[in-house]
Amino acid sequence: MSKPVVAVVGRPNVGKSTFFNYLVGRRVSIIEDTPGVTRDRIYAESEWKGKKFTLIDTGGIEAYSDDYIKQQMVRQAQIAMDTADVIVLMVDIRTGLTAADEDVAVMLRKAAKPVVVAVNKADTIGQTPPEAYEFYNLGMGEIYPVSSVHGLGMGELLDAIFDNFPEENEENEEDDCIKVAIIGKPNAGKSSIINRILGEERVIVSDIPGTTRDAIDTFYELDGKKYMFIDTAGIRRKSKIEEEIEKYSIIRSWTAIDRADVCVLMVDAQDGVTEQDTKIAGYAHEQGKASIIAINKWDVIEKETGTLEDYRKTVQKELEFMSYAPVVFISAKTGQRVDRLFELINYVSDQASFRIKTGVLNDVLNEAVALVQPPSDKGKRLKIYYMTQTGVKPPSFTLFVNDAELMHYSYERYLKNTLRSNFGFEGTPLRFTIKEKGEK
Repeated sequence: MSKPVVAVVGRPNVGKSTFFNYLVGRRVSIIEDTPGVTRDRIYAESEWKGKKFTLIDTGGIEAYSDDYIKQQMVRQAQIAMDTADVIVLMVDIRTGLTAADEDVAVMLRKAAKPVVVAVNKADTIGQTPPEAYEFYNLGMGEIYPVSSVHGLGMGELLDAIFDNFPEENEENEEDDCIKVAIIGKPNAGKSSIINRILGEERVIVSDIPGTTRDAIDTFYELDGKKYMFIDTAGIRRKSKIEEEIEKYSIIRSWTAIDRADVCVLMVDAQDGVTEQDTKIAGYAHEQGKASIIAINKWDVIEKETGTLEDYRKTVQKELEFMSYAPVVFISAKTGQRVDRLFELINYVSDQASFRIKTGVLNDVLNEAVALVQPPSDKGKRLKIYYMTQTGVKPPSFTLFVNDAELMHYSYERYLKNTLRSNFGFEGTPLRFTIKEKGEK
């Protein structure tokens, strides 16, 4: 199931970003660094009471401003609110209740989402300051005085957010199907490939980038196997003010990736792998998703002997961190190799769920260690006692060693490549956890 989404909204200068940074600095999950992958930090993954959620920071809302940029910020916040499961309305105890706060509250009533009111800058310890009570006039229920700078009141606020998260059994009926997220930048053919599979115009297709604004679930069955395709809002670079709204549309694509078992990255064959494709692929990789790289519009590329293999090598070089992902050349327009796409979806889904018996796993490990000695530092050599598989989707392994600091990245990569050469794992990342013997 996808992580709940929490949007932080309010008028300018009430402390939204400070609140966001407080949670990011202390509770955000550490995501592995992927070379060549960067992401905007208007969102972050956070955790409370063992439940992970996505936190969105929004620009200040001035609901009735004539300023173009401020109007864009309102639109951004509206998308964030539409996407969110829970909304935090942040107000400022020092300035008191303002007309702008009331305007934001009107927007929130239309959103019809659970709202938690955070009365920020309540920097004194003790009972609720009398100044906070006027915010009950917003008609949003309970208020939670907090200090984003000092961290006061955060526990009670996060408890209230947690209590409003959706029930976790909502997707049980989907457990027997493979969930496939079709991801990529706008106009790469994501909606077109779903329409080709379904044989009908189920999703709006347009040459205008960003036509698909919401993630759309479509169920499909083939040869007794069930699939759920998640078409996503295209993700673009955000170099222009007009495109700033898409920062929040991106959240929909991130949550689609979170929900998916398999991600199909659609790359426009005419454009090749762009920086934005790298960014999208990086998120799927970091989330441990089985992935396929689909080069779409292959029918319009002029070909010579070796064109396909040369293109494949270029793609694998550009997406080096995802070298495990199979590359397929398709045409959503003509249907070229769409059947092959289904074969790969089934294949990488199985690979991501594959388990290895501990005995077999350690036989392979012992052979790998005998062939290439583990690294040493200052006369002390890494010893690997044994390895066990601890999870699937993605396949996850724990290695017990004498000193975790001696495990070099290059040797870890060597061991992962050894697992791939022996067991496949095509289409899925592998996760390693290094523990010292006796560590729980």
